[in-house]
Amino acid sequence: MWKLDKTKKEPLYQQLLRQIISSIQQGELTPGQRLPAERKLAETLNVNRSTVVHTFEELTSLGWVERRQGSGTHVTQGQWGNRQPAIYQWRTLFSRPLLKEDPYVTQLKEQKENPNSLDLYTGDLSNDLIPDFKFPAMTWEQMMQEEKLNTSTGYIPLKEQIFQHFFQDISQKGQDLLITAGSTQGISFLIQALLSPGDVIATEDPSFLFSLPLFAAQGVSLKGIKQDQKGINCQALEELIQKNKIKLLYLNPNHQNPTGVTMTLKRRKEVIQICQKYHLPIIEDDVFRELSFETLTPSLKSLAPDQVIYLGSLSKIFSSSIKIGWLFAPQPLIKSLANAKRSIENQTDLLPQLLATAALSQHNYKKQQLRLSQQLQNRRQNFLNILQSFQDDWKFSPIDGGLYYWVTWRQKNLTRNDWQLFLKERLLVAPSFLFSNETSSMRINYTHLNEDNGKIFKQKLSSITRNLQKNK
Repeated sequence: MWKLDKTKKEPLYQQLLRQIISSIQQGELTPGQRLPAERKLAETLNVNRSTVVHTFEELTSLGWVERRQGSGTHVTQGQWGNRQPAIYQWRTLFSRPLLKEDPYVTQLKEQKENPNSLDLYTGDLSNDLIPDFKFPAMTWEQMMQEEKLNTSTGYIPLKEQIFQHFFQDISQKGQDLLITAGSTQGISFLIQALLSPGDVIATEDPSFLFSLPLFAAQGVSLKGIKQDQKGINCQALEELIQKNKIKLLYLNPNHQNPTGVTMTLKRRKEVIQICQKYHLPIIEDDVFRELSFETLTPSLKSLAPDQVIYLGSLSKIFSSSIKIGWLFAPQPLIKSLANAKRSIENQTDLLPQLLATAALSQHNYKKQQLRLSQQLQNRRQNFLNILQSFQDDWKFSPIDGGLYYWVTWRQKNLTRNDWQLFLKERLLVAPSFLFSNETSSMRINYTHLNEDNGKIFKQKLSSITRNLQKNK
């Protein structure tokens, strides 16, 4: 139990706030667990009830607990990465990590080491699907020569290849590229350059942004906007903009992570119209572009070049071992970000840029990409064939590319405890509470299911489904 020291200068409510957050981070208080009643806790700690009330109100506003009418105060179930540090902790934000990962993610990582686990949680392509590009031999002297072409915004030949492959339909006038070590680094740069503690970003709900602790670690809040099979809800977007001082809108319009939804062209135009009306910049994260099965819908960047900051990546094709991404944005922003990178000595390594350039330069790159698309479509079909046996209990929607299926339990709402069944069966998936406050869906990386482990998946999901049915 927590202890308060009345001889300290630190206010009692702050002492209690800090200790409760620590208990949640250490797993001593689990998601959904009820905290002691205000009056009882005040008596135990020998403090005024107002001290406990103040603490609980602060914890609620920071996202650590939720207060339910008639049932007390509980540890928040979802959006672990959106929990905010206490205001008095902001001075130490950049000196030490304050926020730990969701306990369920910790358990997933531990289970991944078990050879009997089936990993459908990971965000990478299955290794047997990664295209086999040939990379030319290069001497140390040649690498030193190429180093001269590595500018503050990236390796010039790579930038030329990216322009040629991905931006032929967009005017480059007034725009530039910044090469990054993957799209997540690009997001991190944008947070540091464009946002301050207390600022708010809007995004889809659910969204993988809620699983990233970097926003809370920077004191930035996320506001989720519901979406349907056509994309983000535009009415809800406009209402949110009117009620909050939204600084940026982050969208993942192609094969959205985690739902797999692709935003329609009509919806994209509506979103842009709203953002132009309120002068709201858009971050378009398009890392799954190369994993599409059908003709690509025009990007938000192509529809509004000056309104949109575009994030791209090759890491989804090359695997996370070769992290290459880019920001495509107006030149003043790229110059500012490049200067920020240089000031913190965070230049993107030359070697992965050389490998990416070699891959994009090969005459058979497009052929390799089409071959990968066909392999993914085959695995998608195999996965759907398995899911047909479970459609009375699990619902799902078709996808037209990407890595993920979003699968939802049809019966009663699931709790975090129910998801322990997946860990017991060593079936590793990403529950929806990692991406939203909803707890009854899961993200599955279907690309890891070949014919052999597809049978294992079916057996494990059958066992879990039977146990969930018993708990109705």
